[in-house]
Amino acid sequence: MTSEQPLGRVLAVVSQKGGVGKTTTAVNLAAAFARKSLKTLIVDVDPQGAVRYGVGLRKGHPTVGFADYLRGSASLRDIILPTQLPWLRAMLVGSVNDADEHDDYSRRAAESPQLAQLLRVARERCHVVVVDTPPGLGGIVRAVLGLSQHVIVPLQCEPLALQTTPQILRGIQDALRTNDQLALEGVLLTMYQTGNSSSERTAQYIRQHLPQNLVFDIAIPRSVAAADAFAAGVPVVLRNPTDPAALAYMNLAGRLAEHFA
Repeated sequence: MTSEQPLGRVLAVVSQKGGVGKTTTAVNLAAAFARKSLKTLIVDVDPQGAVRYGVGLRKGHPTVGFADYLRGSASLRDIILPTQLPWLRAMLVGSVNDADEHDDYSRRAAESPQLAQLLRVARERCHVVVVDTPPGLGGIVRAVLGLSQHVIVPLQCEPLALQTTPQILRGIQDALRTNDQLALEGVLLTMYQTGNSSSERTAQYIRQHLPQNLVFDIAIPRSVAAADAFAAGVPVVLRNPTDPAALAYMNLAGRLAEHFA
């Protein structure tokens, strides 16, 4: 993108707890944007570092990433990696190995100006920057929300989701008060199972008790193909593009891209 073109948009993917399809959503939305010929960067700031397992990196890729950039041991050029999609690049979280490193990384990521610098450069060069954040509302998540233009909340269709939803929405409301560029695009129901009474009841309850415009009418179905694709290191939108989960992610990406324009 040239300097005369509008800046790209940062989309934060946040959740109160892990295991809800957050990283799968971030990876597949990024790949779906790239399939729509949008120059896309996915940035992993979650110290668990799961993006590297499913984004479609080429074999033998380096493992350095954002944490190494924070420490000054790697440049941006070193940590922006190609994927199997020409329009998609990935930035891994990098070297965060033990508990002490996690604490140091979390402090640096939340407090250092380098996150803002990184996202500013990424917005100048990309149409979309997807950020996969750690679960919860810690300092990293709050910092990312303060620098983003859009946020979505993946929510697994299980009863526990009902307990965690208010917490994450309150955190986003706090971010909206301080970042007037931020828009909550919606809550995304994930791992939905038609015919499963618990899944259907949870989805119905969420749709009844949250404002109608706050929950996407697109739900991501539980999909063996999606799990297999992640295990194979490839987004399901690329590996099995006709799978129902892949189609749902592509539809959602198309809807979000309209908001980004």
